Amino acid sequence: MIPYVRKIDFEYGRADQVSPLIRRVIARNPGPFTYTGTGTYIIGHGQVAVIDPGPDDPAHLAAIQAAIAGETLAAIVVTHHHADHSPLALPLQASSGAPIYGCAVKTHAVDDSGVLTEAGHDMQFHPDVELCGGGRITGPGWTLEAIPTPGHTSNHLCYALLEENAVFTGDHIMGWSTTVITPPDGDMTDYMKSLDRIRERGFDTLWPTHGPPVREPRPFLDGYIAHRRAREAQILGALTDGPKRIEEMVPTLYADVDPGLWPAASRSVLGHLIDLVRRGLVLTDGAAAAGSIYRRA
Repeated sequence: MIPYVRKIDFEYGRADQVSPLIRRVIARNPGPFTYTGTGTYIIGHGQVAVIDPGPDDPAHLAAIQAAIAGETLAAIVVTHHHADHSPLALPLQASSGAPIYGCAVKTHAVDDSGVLTEAGHDMQFHPDVELCGGGRITGPGWTLEAIPTPGHTSNHLCYALLEENAVFTGDHIMGWSTTVITPPDGDMTDYMKSLDRIRERGFDTLWPTHGPPVREPRPFLDGYIAHRRAREAQILGALTDGPKRIEEMVPTLYADVDPGLWPAASRSVLGHLIDLVRRGLVLTDGAAAAGSIYRRA
């Protein structure tokens, strides 16, 4: 359903001009959740913004500093507080004095299931300028608009580059893969609303933090949303013949997936079930949790 885009031309540490206003430097932190690594974006010329500075990696810090040598860093912009996105904000601020923009986490709700589904949380992330409700950051020839997109995390923001009708999507939308939604900080109900919010804007290009850009956003987002609705329908189908726990559903729902990934898949199923319980389509006794027994309403 999803027309994935996975081909990307890059070298670690190299600053590539990928559009008139955008340069990209990719950190050497490839992995199952980061693809080729964290793509840090530099916006503008002369007076610039840096979006998602990345992991706490001295080599990546040096690459960003080399890319903006002779320019003024006006803003350090963060999509969310995961450890592959925000930790380098503080070292970059120490060397430049630039303010950090983003949305602080109201409550650090950390998944205690023991299942690794992300790069981890940056507990030190505290922006100087809060954009949780939206807002703009401007420089000579460029304007970034913060768009609240909770779901992947409670504090996730996307940033529209108005001059190019483009949007930096962080981990909200990725061209190479679907996005992980892991309770308790991840929320499927919020995520689906946020997908609609980005789709309705009609952007020409999506720039994820990991992987290549999406040049045809509408069919891609339609596929992204259809994938989530199809998984939801599968979960409801699995409950048709009687109540079940998540551990009983996953082997059927993910029969074509490496069993080693089933624990991570179970967290995504939990996200869907929490949403389905809220909508009254699924019932459970007590709070929707990993070990709960679920049945169709």
